[in-house]
Amino acid sequence: MSSAAVLTQSVYESLRNRYLIEYLLEEIRVTFKADVKVSINDINIDAKEGDILQLPRWLTKVLSKKNLIEIEDYEISSYVSKALNRERISKPHDISGVDADFYIRVNDFLESLNEKERETLMVSLNSFVISRLGKIVKLAAASSLSAETESKLSAEERQLYNFVHTSSLAFKELVLHK
Repeated sequence: MSSAAVLTQSVYESLRNRYLIEYLLEEIRVTFKADVKVSINDINIDAKEGDILQLPRWLTKVLSKKNLIEIEDYEISSYVSKALNRERISKPHDISGVDADFYIRVNDFLESLNEKERETLMVSLNSFVISRLGKIVKLAAASSLSAETESKLSAEERQLYNFVHTSSLAFKELVLHK
C-alpha cells in the first residue's frame, strides 16, 4: 500500500473513531429482563426486571450480550431503509442527506443481523455507496464544499469530498499549467 493510501486510511480511521465514540456514548432506552446491580466507576445501576432506563450504548452492548436487557432501538432498521430509498429516488445530480455518523450506525446495525439479512442489506448498501461516490466526485470536481452539500454528507463523505476537490484542483493546475 502506498504512503498516500496509508495516510488517507489513517485520516478516515481517526474520523471514524471520533464519531464512533460519540455514538457509543449516546444514551438509548432499555428494558431489564432481570434484576441487575452493577457499579462501574461512576455508573451505578440498581434495576429490577421490567425497569426501563436510558443507558450509554456501550454499556447496553455489554448488558445485552449477557442477555440482561432488551434494547429498544428498533428505529435503526427504518432509518437505514429510509436513507437508502431517499438516495435511490434522488436525481442523478442531487445527493440525499444522511447524518454525520450514518456509516457508524449502519455498521452497528449490520452486526446485529443474521448472515442472510446482512448479505441482503450489503447489496443495497453497495448500490447506495456507488451512487453517492459518483455524485460526490462530480460535485467535488466542480466546486468547493458548500454548507448545503456539507449538511447532506456523512463525516467520511465530507472528508472524501475535500480530498477529491483538493486533488482535482491540483490536477487542473498541473495539466493546464495554471
